[in-house]
Formats: sequence, C-alpha cells, structure tokens
Amino acid sequence: MIKKKLFALLALFATFTLLLTGCQGSNQSDKGAGQSSQASAGKQAKARTLDEIKESGKIRIGIFADKMPFGYVDDKGQPQGYDVELAKKIGEELLGSADKVEFVPMDAANRAEFLKSSKVDITLANFTVTDERRQQVDFALPYMKVAIGVVSPEKALVKDPADLKDKKLILVKGTTAETYFQKEHPELKNIQKYDAYQEAYDALRDGRGDAFSTDNTEVLAWANKNPGFKVGIDSLGKEDTIAPAVQKGNKELKDFIDNLIVKLGKEGFFTKDYEKTCLPVYGKDVDPKQIVVEGDNLKEYYQAFNYSGE
Repeated sequence: MIKKKLFALLALFATFTLLLTGCQGSNQSDKGAGQSSQASAGKQAKARTLDEIKESGKIRIGIFADKMPFGYVDDKGQPQGYDVELAKKIGEELLGSADKVEFVPMDAANRAEFLKSSKVDITLANFTVTDERRQQVDFALPYMKVAIGVVSPEKALVKDPADLKDKKLILVKGTTAETYFQKEHPELKNIQKYDAYQEAYDALRDGRGDAFSTDNTEVLAWANKNPGFKVGIDSLGKEDTIAPAVQKGNKELKDFIDNLIVKLGKEGFFTKDYEKTCLPVYGKDVDPKQIVVEGDNLKEYYQAFNYSGE
C-alpha cells in the first residue's frame, strides 16, 4: 500500500514534468540518464553553462515530491511549496518565465548524485548545508534556518534522545538526522530507515516505529496536520542552514543564484513565500524569523558562503 501511494504520487509529478518539457524534455531526460550512468561509473558529467541553459529554454531543478510545505505534489498533480516558489522565481529571472522550469523529483539520498550526473542544474530539495556535503556540491547563499526535530505519538511522547533507548526510531536515508544520530547516539540500535518521507510517516502512523526524526520545520508541519502526534523535541544539534546547491565547480550558476537570493531577500520575497506556503501549515504559533533567512539577516552568512557580490 505504501509503495502504491508513493508510485502514484511520483506518477502525478512525472506527468507534470512531461507537460512542462515536451519533446525537448524527453531528449534531456535521455541525456541525463546517460550521464547518470556515467556518474555511477565514477565520472562526473559536465554541468551546463548559463548560456547552454538559456539556449535550451529550460532549467532543471530538483525538488522533493513528498515534503510539505517545502516540496510536494498537490491533488491536481502540481508541484507546490516553499522551495518550488524559489524555483519558479529562478526560472523567471533566468529564462523569463516560471514555465521554463523543469521540475525533477528526487529523494534525500540522491540530491548530490543528481547534480554530479547533471540530471539537474540546481538542487532545491530542502538541502541542509554540511561540511560533508560541501565536498560533493557547491552551495549558494542560504534561504532557510533549520535544526533537527523528533515527532512521536502524544500518548508516548519522546522528549529526549534518552527516551529512544528501547524504542524504534524512524529515519530517512541521506538526511542530517541520520548523520546526527549515527554520530551522537550510536547506542541507539533499533533504527528503521526509509528512502522516502511518505514511507517514513506511514511507518510512524501505522505504529511500525515509535518516533521519527528529520528537520524540525518538517516534523512541526506534519504534527500540526496529524492529530495524536506531537513534536517532543524541536531542536537537536546546532542550527543549520538550507541552501540551493549546484554541481561542484559551477561558479557561474552559483554566482547567479547568490546574487538573486540577495536581491530577493531585500525585496522580502522569502517572507512572502513563507506566508503563502508555510503559514497555512504552521499557523501563527511559529515565528517566520525562526525559519526565513533574508535581508539584514543574510549578511552574517556572506563570509561563511564566500559571497563577494555585496
């Protein structure tokens, strides 16, 4: 049942992508598949230049298909979410229209690989910046702040990692939560890992696990929509940032995104994006400043992200 739901979701997303890309998208997909095979053999496919992207008339941006409110597919088969709004803005600024964006659904574990294989030009799938990931991809300036959270049933609420000692913890492969628990809590042996967020949430809802850990922004949103569950731990580890990523060495595209994020931040774009996509999910109890990075707040990140534009 779980896999049927996931396949149906991705099928809707694939339909939308085909409508966007047409015959050109098919040719690019074929090219991307070949490049993906090349990458799996240990070779990195060449990233497209800005001129090549403009000439093709499409920019390929990877997002989640099952992570509300950041990247998901609605009941009409349309991609929605905080990341999606930024992706559309990139399409408008670079190619003159949001319709020029080719959305590519991805799982947490293949966000870097899709860049290496040039299957996507940009990864915008709620990608948390870490030192390990910096070795694989280049991150642009951040547009969100995030920490790790844990959601569990209210009747058996997990309030501390110590509460997980004799319980089953659910994680999604390739996430910062997986890395955190592997490093900080190796004593926890009863861990279930899934490839997709929907699979993980279904496992928690069905009682196959006692708690689920991922970004606090994600679990807070899910708990608000699912009575009987609550976020007992809303912040683990250090505060991290979420940023767009490009293939390692693609300075031209990274610089374009950096400059655009600064511009959008000054215009208040990300607060408006939050109000459109996140406020209906989080409600007024969550302060947007806990999540949104823009305007004056962005200056503290310039040095860390080697931004020299302003």
